[in-house]
This record gives sequence, C-alpha cells and structure tokens, in this order.
Amino acid sequence: MPYFSSSAIRAAEYNPTSLTLAITFTSGRTYDYYGVPQYIYNGLLAAGSKGEYFNDNIRDQYGYR
Repeated sequence: MPYFSSSAIRAAEYNPTSLTLAITFTSGRTYDYYGVPQYIYNGLLAAGSKGEYFNDNIRDQYGYR
C-alpha cells in the first residue's frame, strides 16, 4: 500500500480485479471506492497534489462505502 506525504490522504490501495480503490485519509478513516479504473489510480499515484486529484477525479464520481 503506497503511503503519501499529503495533508489530505495518508495511503491508497487498489484492487484491479474488483476495481476497488481504498483511500485512507489523514483522519484515519478509510473509504472503498467502487468501479474505479486503473488509470484513475495511476493518476492518483502520479499527482503532485493527492487531495486535489481526489477532489477532481474521484470524489462524487464513484460509489463508496
């Protein structure tokens, strides 16, 4: 699981079989996002600002639990 030095996101883990992206925020809460394509996860890994990328490309785009 990649860990980030981000003010918003602590870590993210991706399961390509189920297309599930688990994001752990700095608050300690983890949310599973469903139906996330691999390229979105790759974009998160490459993003200079993890929080901005999350807000622009993941938040309100995919179902979560």
